[in-house]
Amino acid sequence: MSTATQSPETSSIRTEGTHISLSGVTKDYGLERPAVADVDLEIGGGEFVSFLGPSGSGKTTTLNMIAGLETVTRGTVSLDGVDVSHLPAYKRNLGMLFQNYALFPHMTVAQNVAYPLRERKVGRAQIKERVAAVLELVQLTGREAALPKQLSGGQQQRVALARSIVFNPRALLLDEPLGALDKNLRAALQLELRRIHREVGSTFVFVTHDQEEAMTLSDRIVLFREGGVEQVGTPEELYERPNTLFAARFLGDSNTFRVTPGADHVSYGELAWPAVPETVAPGVAEAKSAYVVVRPEHMQVAHDEPVPAGTPSISVRVHDVEYVGSFQRVVARTTDRDELITAKLSPGSATPDVGDEIKLWWRPQSQRIVIP
Repeated sequence: MSTATQSPETSSIRTEGTHISLSGVTKDYGLERPAVADVDLEIGGGEFVSFLGPSGSGKTTTLNMIAGLETVTRGTVSLDGVDVSHLPAYKRNLGMLFQNYALFPHMTVAQNVAYPLRERKVGRAQIKERVAAVLELVQLTGREAALPKQLSGGQQQRVALARSIVFNPRALLLDEPLGALDKNLRAALQLELRRIHREVGSTFVFVTHDQEEAMTLSDRIVLFREGGVEQVGTPEELYERPNTLFAARFLGDSNTFRVTPGADHVSYGELAWPAVPETVAPGVAEAKSAYVVVRPEHMQVAHDEPVPAGTPSISVRVHDVEYVGSFQRVVARTTDRDELITAKLSPGSATPDVGDEIKLWWRPQSQRIVIP
């Protein structure tokens, strides 16, 4: 349902998104390194931003400092320009959604959803209106009288989501809320989250370690590494234009070649590949070594025909060919360094046989040259 066709009831839970600002935010437990170190971040009102990274990278700790569930060692957390770093969580008016649904088992769906409103002393008539609106939003109209044990896992998570947005929070903070669901249900609820975000209009900050989930849901992704922010950008920017080897490898499949950067080329052993300026990440010009990153779908196969002039190429021996439905995966090894290389070929493309010696090539504009 688009915002243009919202019912009057549903529109009552629409809100303006809150701008979230982090300046030098640090969380230090006195260990070898801070859990979060000097994070600067701006999240626009109404954005859907995902915190992505491996376990221990600082993404959940940062979310908890925004929520007020963790104290800030240094730095400031601001909501719409107001420093809330030392405000307790209950005074920030933020919604929270966790992997654990945390529903009250003795309460009905309607009672669970109404709980934050009752705690805020909202009148009965308004409670009834908002509960009806938010249950319509999460597609649970008709299940008001059900107990949590009578619902599926996906339905329970919808109830938890409804409860977290029914009081019109300034922002919704989500800590891996879909992690306990099976793959198909998880995919369905990802689409539901996007729809609900559009209809509610609030700022969503979503923590995940799943790259595909972050790519599917986010307006922008904040990639965390060892307590700091590695890179921030749209899913397309992070996938097509990573700035570091870590970012390139963490988001999607990639072929990586360690090279020596030059003025207008990179050297890979005896080979010299062109370096198009717009493909060179910040910091490469000053680095002694760098990596060329090529996504498997950008790899092309040259059988007996020559490689197009001016394109980078590498000689490989085919190790395996796999049919994966929407594409064919060619797994090969470089003939001189025995490095594993992967190419994804579109259906209908001429496919080499296992054992063939071929050249793989790519257009210089489709590579990315990054720092280690």
